[in-house]
Amino acid sequence: MTLSTWLLLTYKVPPEPAAKRIALWRKLKGMGAVYLQNGVCLLPKTDDHLRRLKVVENDVAEIGGEAVLLETVGLDRNQEQKVIDRFTADRDEAYREFIGKCADFEAEIDKETAAEHFTYAELEENDEDLEKLKGWLAKIRKLDFYSAPLSSEADVRLAHCATLLETYAGRVFEIQEENRAQDPVARPRAEKKKDKS
Repeated sequence: MTLSTWLLLTYKVPPEPAAKRIALWRKLKGMGAVYLQNGVCLLPKTDDHLRRLKVVENDVAEIGGEAVLLETVGLDRNQEQKVIDRFTADRDEAYREFIGKCADFEAEIDKETAAEHFTYAELEENDEDLEKLKGWLAKIRKLDFYSAPLSSEADVRLAHCATLLETYAGRVFEIQEENRAQDPVARPRAEKKKDKS
């Protein structure tokens, strides 16, 4: 029976300046670390995590703190599962927030469609929002070391957002083309361009 190996970082830093303590916490959370308690966190053992935690260890020393970096395993499968559950719970929380933002995106497209607001500016704004959602999901997935349960729902919701935007884009192009055809100023310009080609 082979148990997962983790890197355990324990650290203690001076209470002030608080900004440095918070920056350290953010850095560790940004790596996907799970806090077992204040100043004690875990990451799966990888070369990248080891390198980055050594940098954090140095950061702690630079602000007058102390840090110890250890390699560890759970005592048994039950202990290992408790740790994995903490990792997946953290990622599911991130996926849940992401899914909520997907719902906001879907509501925005529905609102614009109901209002028949089919403009290039709105399409561009929604396209940028979809790209942000894609980037956000990629960041969450990078920290999802143990395939959290909500990851598949997040994929489905992002795909649905992309489909909604594609449908909305089709309507924008259709409406804008109709508007150009009805615009007496735009029509002669378009016809002149046709004649030249």
